[in-house]
Order: sequence, then structure tokens, then C-alpha cells
Amino acid sequence: MDGTTSEAELFEVREPDEQRIPFVYNSPHSGRRYNPAFLEASRLDDRAIRRSEDHYVEELFGAAPSLGAPLLLAHFPRAYVDVNREPYELDPRMFDGPLPPFANTHSMRVAGGLGTIPRIVAENMEIYGRRLDVGEALQRIETTYKPYHARLRKLIAHTHTRFGFGVLIDCHSMPGNVRLAGNALRPDFIIGDRYGTSASAELSRAAIEFLEDLGFTAVRNKPYAGGFITEHYGRPARGLHALQVEVSRSLYIDEATLQKKRDFAALATALTHFMRQMADFVESFTGSASLAAE
Repeated sequence: MDGTTSEAELFEVREPDEQRIPFVYNSPHSGRRYNPAFLEASRLDDRAIRRSEDHYVEELFGAAPSLGAPLLLAHFPRAYVDVNREPYELDPRMFDGPLPPFANTHSMRVAGGLGTIPRIVAENMEIYGRRLDVGEALQRIETTYKPYHARLRKLIAHTHTRFGFGVLIDCHSMPGNVRLAGNALRPDFIIGDRYGTSASAELSRAAIEFLEDLGFTAVRNKPYAGGFITEHYGRPARGLHALQVEVSRSLYIDEATLQKKRDFAALATALTHFMRQMADFVESFTGSASLAAE
């Protein structure tokens, strides 16, 4: 993952034979190709460094192309560079050398160690035992972050042009111990729409209803309302809707060993049904101002 790394090594677009539905599916955190130099620089072992992955999410939503939608998926790991952040959310304490003056060094995500170049993986596990050269951080952004977003923008623009509107589904997973504040409920899914700013409320409600009809517990926005991707690409007034879907890892992997559970295939089948229902729901709004332009 350097200046000589090709886009095919960084990410992949699984295209349908023909795009039949106005959806783009995105899996930005399921990458698990770890550069040897990156692993050597990390203080974590091979299993611990994987704690921040959205394990196998690209497989759970893998039916997207067969339903007529492209699926973009990262091969690089989130621990290396996080494309669900602003391009320059950087912690100056991590680097030798001054950061660019336009870097966002004071966001909540930076403070938590989860900037564009993360300082930690899950459970506050420090990735590095030393400061990084600031040039290395900027190179990761230029050679990995920016090409990924360029490809995502192209997919969204193509969808919007073809159909007159579009829906981005940003696919993620969450730890199985996530609870709602003041509540013992551990939701199976969280649908994030940035509190109604990144997608139609009708679309969010439909997603939750479809998941509940499949027997899951689903909630909206808390504790995950959506990250940079959802916020940046969701423009309902222009007919561009973005939803973040968080799947509880407890449904499909052993979180200690990262091995798939026997229920993995059943969950993937259920999510295929969910994706088909979402497509049918949006098709019912074709030509309607409700979704095409709010």
C-alpha cells in the first residue's frame, strides 16, 4: 500500500451485469489485506490488529450485484486508513513533523483515537509503539483514501444520472455488546441517517420495518447515526439518500476467534431478502417527489 499499489489491490467493485436498481452498496471497513510493513510497525499481534474490522460484511451483503446494484469493498484494513472519516482528521500527537494547516485535529473522532489514520483499534488498543512520519500519513491519504472516494463518487454519480436519484447503503458491523443508553437492549441492527439529514425518513422507517419483520431488533441512529460517508454523500434534497447499516457481530461470528458461526449463511440470506425489499420499496417511489427530490 504505497505509491506503486494498484487500485485493484486497494479495493474492488463487484458490478452487476446491468444496474437495475438505484442502489450502491459500500463496505469500507471489511478489508483484511495487511501490508507487512504496516504489521511490522504495529505493536499488536495478527489477531488483535483485526479488532477494528467489519468482519465479512462484504459477504453478508454479497448478493447486491445479483439484485442489480454495484458493491464497492475495501481490501485495505480500517486500521491502516479509515475512509469513513474526513480526509484529514489527524491527531498531531501521532506524528513527527507538522500537519497541514487544513487538518482537522480537534474532532471527537480524533480525540477518541479514531481519525483518518487511527491510533487505536477496538477496546483502546494502541496500534503503534512509535510516532509515524507525517509524510507517511499524507501518502496513505493520497494513495488509498482519495482513490477509494473517487470510485465511490463515480458509482453514486452514475446511479444518480441513470435513475434520477440514488440510495447509498453503507455497510458496517458493530460489537455484540452494544447497548442502547439507559436500556438493556442489544440491537441486532442500527440504521443511521444522521438524524434525518442523510436520507428520507420514509426510507429509514422502511429499513427498520423490514428488519423487524425478519425477526431482528432494529433501532435508528443510536448509538451510531452514521459517519463521514453517510453525512457526506447523503443529499436528500438532490435525490441522494445515504443509510448506514450496522450489523451486530454476535449474530454471525465468534468475536473471540473471529470464526463464522453456523448462522452466517442464514443471516446472509435474510439480508438478501432485506435488500430486495428495499429495492422494491424504492421502486414504488419511481417518479415521485418523495424520494427523487425532497
